[in-house]
Amino acid sequence: MPAMRQTFDETTDRSFGAQRLPLIRQAMGRHGLDAWLVPHEDEHQNEYLPAANDRLAWLTGFTGSAGAAAVFRDRAAVFVDGRYSLQVRDQVDTDLFEVRDLVDGGVPAYLEATAGPGQVIGYDPRLHSPDALERLKAAATKAGAELKPVSPNPLDEAWGEARPAQPAAPVTPHPLAYSGEESAAKRARVGKAVGESADAAVITAPASLAWLFNIRGGDVIRSPLPLGQAILDADGTARLFLDPAKVTPELPAWLGNQVRLETEADLPRALAELAGRKVLVDPAQSSAWYFDALHAAGAQVVRGEDPCALPRACKNAVEIEGARKAHARDGAALTRFLHWLGTEGQANPPDEITAVKTLEGFREATGVLKDLSFDTIAGAAGNGAVVHYRPTERLNRRAEPGSLMLIDSGAQYLDGTTDVTRTVAIGEPTREMAERFTLVLKGHLALGRVRFPVGTTGSALDALARAALWARGLDYDHGTGHGVGSYLGVHEGPHRISKSASAVALRPGMIVSNEPGYYKTGEYGIRIENLQVVTEAQAIDGGERPMLGFETLTLAPIDRRLVLTALLTDEERRQLDAYHARVRAVVGPQLPADAHAWLDAATAPL
Repeated sequence: MPAMRQTFDETTDRSFGAQRLPLIRQAMGRHGLDAWLVPHEDEHQNEYLPAANDRLAWLTGFTGSAGAAAVFRDRAAVFVDGRYSLQVRDQVDTDLFEVRDLVDGGVPAYLEATAGPGQVIGYDPRLHSPDALERLKAAATKAGAELKPVSPNPLDEAWGEARPAQPAAPVTPHPLAYSGEESAAKRARVGKAVGESADAAVITAPASLAWLFNIRGGDVIRSPLPLGQAILDADGTARLFLDPAKVTPELPAWLGNQVRLETEADLPRALAELAGRKVLVDPAQSSAWYFDALHAAGAQVVRGEDPCALPRACKNAVEIEGARKAHARDGAALTRFLHWLGTEGQANPPDEITAVKTLEGFREATGVLKDLSFDTIAGAAGNGAVVHYRPTERLNRRAEPGSLMLIDSGAQYLDGTTDVTRTVAIGEPTREMAERFTLVLKGHLALGRVRFPVGTTGSALDALARAALWARGLDYDHGTGHGVGSYLGVHEGPHRISKSASAVALRPGMIVSNEPGYYKTGEYGIRIENLQVVTEAQAIDGGERPMLGFETLTLAPIDRRLVLTALLTDEERRQLDAYHARVRAVVGPQLPADAHAWLDAATAPL
């Protein structure tokens, strides 16, 4: 799959709402609906969507990776979380769409307050998880309204012939040199786990299909995912449902005799054939449509986690070594960018879009970049304080002397997926900037060096990244760490590090981010992010329990100009010096002479 260049202002026309609200309301009228719900999620519950499935963007103009909309005959609302508070007002006509919080009450609270007795609220069961649907139904019931499944989707009818075609990127083998385990072996062990509670499992998550069958695709921007579905039997045999246009000549032989390749049109019949059987389905990954179809067929539905999620998260030795290579390569590209920003960028501070394009240029120069792993976040000064801000032509801001620039970026390579954040001083930082950067750094270092007992969850470690900030009355409002796939999605469960309780213990082979931050509204943002893999820790003298730890994968310099050495302990100084020594040793030889010399100075011992 060729690299996909960073795009800006995918939606620049804020009149989308004025053009399209009348169209969808006409379609609603034909179906006898008083309201229509538009989630961001598509039929595959994707975070990043193919153009044909980005219904929320078509209707509202909002292009963020999370959101929703509700359209009534006389009003409409768009829902986003705190990451997109600035972007949504830049892209959406707020005279037509009320902006609401996606997390605090969200769509259910809006329905409860807005819907009237007897009103009919339509939804597409292919786009809502059963758990989300239960909350929506409860809210509608409280309002005296009815929630009604509708097919075909009125929004799709309104979109009409202008809607892009469904993606049909070739599905190709992902070789054993990168996957590290044959598909047959994966199917056997996952099938055995399925057999403990069910006869078969319906698998709909694109990342699980890619991992289980050792295939990759190009249906989704920023992730090498093939869209489709599968039914896995407890004996390890499977049926894989793909658009025939995606099937490459080598694919049937690659899948082997134990995998029956069928079309997506065959799926309803295949689900009906599960009558009388126990079928495992993940309510967080599969839409209500699957549950409805299985219940109608007379299958016994077993709700449970996608059986591929945990084994996919625990990378094998080949995948971990691939991640090391990908991060070494990516670290060199990022360091070349940091050299540019630390030299030319100091003399002539760039704007955000220039920084983004320059960084991608260094990644493309590796010759093996497949795609970005997400749209690059580059925030200058106050824009850096907007978590997950993404520059557009209208929001684009030039860095200024005495400010900070936050750059959060990542790449997709055949051997690994990267995600890294660095915060860089432009000119001379203030004492406050350096102090708060150092507090964030202390939390980052603490989470990097911790040793913890087997069975520990990420939520038990989260406070380590926040303790130095908490001691000064400071904090940040996002999670500290998310899982990352192996040439798959940059956000991968089921593990995480956050304040929220988690039942999933960290296990060897899991890759997770370490990204504490601090954000001063309107002034600057700070985040330091490395990816690290869970490892078995060296035995501790006198210890009584088996312990785990982390190996840091990301290799790129941390801006020493922002470090107040007096705030670091001796152990923290040694830790940062040791990390920078690794960066010099691994990344340095890959750089041209001028960047290598800059790196030596930028990573000199404290």
